Amino acid sequence: MNAPATTAHLQPLTTPRPVPQAMLDALAARFGAQYSAAQAVCEQHGRDEGSLQAPPPAAVVFAESTQDVQDAVRLAAQYGVPVIPYGAGSSLEGHLLAVQGGISIDMGRMNRVLSVDADDLTVTVQPGITRKQLNEAIKDTGLFFPIDPGADASIGGMAATRASGTNAVRYGTMRENVLALEVVTARGEVIRTGTRAKKSSAGYDLTRLMVGSEGTLGLFTEVTVRLYPLPEAVSAAICSFPTIEAAVRTVIQTIQLGVPIARVELIDANSVRMVNAHSKLRLREEPLLLMEFHGSPAGVQEQAEVVQDIAREWDGNAFEWATTPEERTRLWTARHNAYFAAVQSRPGCKAISTDTCVPISRLADCLLDSVAEADASGIPYFLVGHVGDGNFHFGYLLDPAVPAERETAERLNHQLVARALRLGGTCTGEHGVGVHKMGFLVDEAGEGAVEMMRAIKRALDPQNILNPGKIFAL
Repeated sequence: MNAPATTAHLQPLTTPRPVPQAMLDALAARFGAQYSAAQAVCEQHGRDEGSLQAPPPAAVVFAESTQDVQDAVRLAAQYGVPVIPYGAGSSLEGHLLAVQGGISIDMGRMNRVLSVDADDLTVTVQPGITRKQLNEAIKDTGLFFPIDPGADASIGGMAATRASGTNAVRYGTMRENVLALEVVTARGEVIRTGTRAKKSSAGYDLTRLMVGSEGTLGLFTEVTVRLYPLPEAVSAAICSFPTIEAAVRTVIQTIQLGVPIARVELIDANSVRMVNAHSKLRLREEPLLLMEFHGSPAGVQEQAEVVQDIAREWDGNAFEWATTPEERTRLWTARHNAYFAAVQSRPGCKAISTDTCVPISRLADCLLDSVAEADASGIPYFLVGHVGDGNFHFGYLLDPAVPAERETAERLNHQLVARALRLGGTCTGEHGVGVHKMGFLVDEAGEGAVEMMRAIKRALDPQNILNPGKIFAL
């Protein structure tokens, strides 16, 4: 394996490039109140929700338009200074870290809906709008944007990391749902990729190239995504199981039978206890599946009955339904707050979160062995998973003052990813590569494929100023 299993890998190599005072002066003159070099502002923009640390950027530009992004990138290109796009700061693998110094461009003020094409089921937005803001803005159209990574991430950040989430089993990921982009290149030029048409055979698929590029090939200033009709009927259910294996086997059989379930989440017994304490719930403290069904009333009922029958075959019990919006919101809010519930369960701890994704047929093998290793380690952990598409997340709860715990967590992560790759899976289903999983990408794709990625990066960003030090080393 190319990814080391030591705590050294938890701290990225930092080789800051100098940011000339002349450039900072030019930024201050151009952007005025939209520019800040205050230490607190820079530190805020130099960390994400992950465990890695690096020195903060030298300055922050708060972009409000495509022209702002262009001008900032052009200055960066003039002085050869790195540029790091910043959305909502919710990434987990060090995507925002200024490992080579530079400046941060905050897209948060670029949060408008530019156009809604309800007849074509598309919407074009600025990158700083979050998924919740988007759905609030379009709620009167009878449509919604389904990609739900849990955090209220920005649409630009979700596109940059090829995010997915709880609805991916039915609605897909950002890869399938981003139709077109406006992108500022490393030279400060504006290009457009894709159209609102559902398909195209015109040239290279630059949209797919940009989606998942983690800010290393361009900065998104507009994003066009698919929308979906709000389902006529929605029903959520929880079902407890005696073992994790029983819950996973239920999911596998459900998917293999072609049941169009919208969401299916696994929460292990540890996490259920944490969620109960944090969200004041009374869920059975056993492994459980949290499911949601979309469609017509008759279709939802049929889906639910099929899944209920499958669950009974695996000793599923305490099937409980949540049919009102308030009940569903309460359950899904508890699921989305699982991370905070886990951190609260061990005061002063630091959570190191990781994810993998495997073919659905190998999910039980990968998950059960990973659970056994985590149990044997003695490290407190939480486990949640978008298991309908073979994706799951471990979060290891560490005492930051105990280096041995960090070593153990990294070893567990290493073993988990190695297992997923052996089973035909990927090193990350939705977190992205960032800094932490650079070595794992080589293990997954091979040196030849990663060198092809480097060639693309060199061609599009010859000065290596766009979020350098992420995905792979040049």
